[in-house]
Amino acid sequence: MTYGHFSVAIPAPELQDRCRKAATMALIRSWLKRLWLEDLGQDMIEYALLAATLVVVVAGVLPPSIMPSVSVIFSKLTSSFALS
Repeated sequence: MTYGHFSVAIPAPELQDRCRKAATMALIRSWLKRLWLEDLGQDMIEYALLAATLVVVVAGVLPPSIMPSVSVIFSKLTSSFALS
């Protein structure tokens, strides 16, 4: 193909595939780098882990006679979350 004084070769399909794969890998690499360096939302994860640990500790301390009622409460909560 000729554009003015320049002759431009259309790349072969395998070269196009290689370029597409390289661009995809560069995109994935930049996304992973941004994910690794990003610390926004880290506090939310820490609070969730703290809450989960607290639930496990409290469940271990509660007497077995109270656990069935706690289980019913959690079942109602999860079913209400599932419906919404």
